[in-house]
Amino acid sequence: MKFVVSAILVLVFNFARETVSHPQCLDFKPPFKPAKNLNICKEYEAFGCCTLKDDSEIATKYNEITNAMTESQLSTCGKFLTSLLCQKCSPYAVHIYNAEDDQIANSFPGLCQSYCESLMQECSFLIPMVTDDANLIKLSKNEDSSTFCSTVLIPDAQYCYPDVANSEELMKNIGTVEFYKTNDQSNDKKSCTKLCVEEIANGLSNPIQVRSANDGTQRLFVQEQGGAVWIYLPDKSKISHPFFNMRDLKLADDQTFDSRGMFDFVFHPNYKSNGLFYAHYLIVTDTNPSLTISEFKVSDVDMNRIDPKSQRDILNVPEPSPNNQGAHLRFGLDGYLYIFNGDGVGDTSTEEDPYGKYGSSQNKKTLLGKVLRINVDDRPRGRPYSIPPDNPFVNDAEYSPEIYALGVKNMWRCGMDKGDETGKNRGRVICGDVGDADYEEVNILKKGANYGWKYYEGYSCFGNRDCDNINIENYEPPIHVYDHTVGISVMGGQVYRGCQMPNMKGKYIFGDLLGKIFQLEEDSQGKWMNETICIGSANICKNGGLQSTRANFILSFGEDENGELYIIGTDDFSPGNTAGRIYRLIDPSRRGDPDICPNPKAKGVILGAGTSTIQYKIN
Repeated sequence: MKFVVSAILVLVFNFARETVSHPQCLDFKPPFKPAKNLNICKEYEAFGCCTLKDDSEIATKYNEITNAMTESQLSTCGKFLTSLLCQKCSPYAVHIYNAEDDQIANSFPGLCQSYCESLMQECSFLIPMVTDDANLIKLSKNEDSSTFCSTVLIPDAQYCYPDVANSEELMKNIGTVEFYKTNDQSNDKKSCTKLCVEEIANGLSNPIQVRSANDGTQRLFVQEQGGAVWIYLPDKSKISHPFFNMRDLKLADDQTFDSRGMFDFVFHPNYKSNGLFYAHYLIVTDTNPSLTISEFKVSDVDMNRIDPKSQRDILNVPEPSPNNQGAHLRFGLDGYLYIFNGDGVGDTSTEEDPYGKYGSSQNKKTLLGKVLRINVDDRPRGRPYSIPPDNPFVNDAEYSPEIYALGVKNMWRCGMDKGDETGKNRGRVICGDVGDADYEEVNILKKGANYGWKYYEGYSCFGNRDCDNINIENYEPPIHVYDHTVGISVMGGQVYRGCQMPNMKGKYIFGDLLGKIFQLEEDSQGKWMNETICIGSANICKNGGLQSTRANFILSFGEDENGELYIIGTDDFSPGNTAGRIYRLIDPSRRGDPDICPNPKAKGVILGAGTSTIQYKIN
């Protein structure tokens, strides 16, 4: 991983304030499309703030009131009653009930003048049935139409009902990120998708990974570069002791920041039953430093702590330089462990490479600059792992059999696509590969592929080489490249397959060290389209725990067991800093149906891992 900290100036992000407020429900969250049609609040069944359960509760209230009405009253006032009860389902409910600033919502919706007067003239008897506001009830019984209607009129009159529901300006593109692009009043003509963030954790020292154990506990495991992994529970509380701790070992320079340390960790696919955990790290020594992958097991008596005595070393790779480790771990759908190693080269501006002119990435015998694939569950004749029989070079004596792909420089974070509803693209891995002097790139992992380093950087020849005379077997070009006028170090991300942000489904979200966030989306022709993601203004990212500001630098991206995405950032790289923060990405324009989406803050009973049969409750 490449950091050019000394050359970085602190960035200031300025976002224009939108003149049109955004849709928001009474729970201060974005509206959504219910999974099934509503029975009574049909006006908002295409898009609004009510689940089927909410609609059912409103229907019960409606029936209680109408049972006390005459047929004549029901004929005249039934529509008024439905509208009054259903405004809680409006996508602009927080505005209609005048609760924009996290204040307590009004008990009665804001009505437009003419509509309110018609209600008072024809159906004022409904008021005591739909509100417990003593003043409004008194005014309705006194038939004081003028005072009543001026009382219920909200300060921002554009959101009064029914005008808000009939407003083309407010309802156009509602529920899509296009809504914010359309209503962006800034002078920047470049389009961007506007998302918000919610801070999940802070006070961390160079956090670089967020993962889940996929064991149903909803715990977030946050890794610091210095060698600690911390657990955060769904309510954002932190377990007081580390889940995993290698901080006593010298993993990184304690005087200056570099790219050594603990790089990554991953849980075994069967972690819930076997409790196995894998760490990828580099111990700093005066002689023979090496990249190490070790297996550990969770404690039999404490599901929130690794047993340090369980360590089993899997692989050691000699590391000649403190740079370009690019270390990443991931299990594939095939159950094999994929290991992503950087080329381990310090100064790439010269031809003085211990692995020759084209470096370790093209050297067929070294495991640096490669993607490796091994079977950690099979240990033939006491060996720590076996070679999958379908590895691409397993029968080629020129190659180390562990090699799955080669020609990588410094892959930093690879996301595995969970696939769409049909299973398309399930298991596809997309990686950010940190460049050298000019370009950053994004690649799709393919069996036996050669990604071209140190021949190519991005789409271009590296250095002064003649591209016309380069013939690389199984060369796989990047799907996306950007130069250093855009950023300086790509941070690989994830294909979003969560439930909370339907607008982002299937998009590969990644970023750059300098704080920029991007999305790539593949079209029907296989072409990848790039778009910038902006963090919305304070007006968009308002209430409900949303934020419009975040740490300046992005160190990585993470994912929880529900497929929701996290930004890992900091404002300070220095050793011992506590400026690291974790943010959940949130789409303020639309959320998934709460009846379907898992609640990331849910509490419940969780089972012990490993051989433990003890039950633990999240408190």
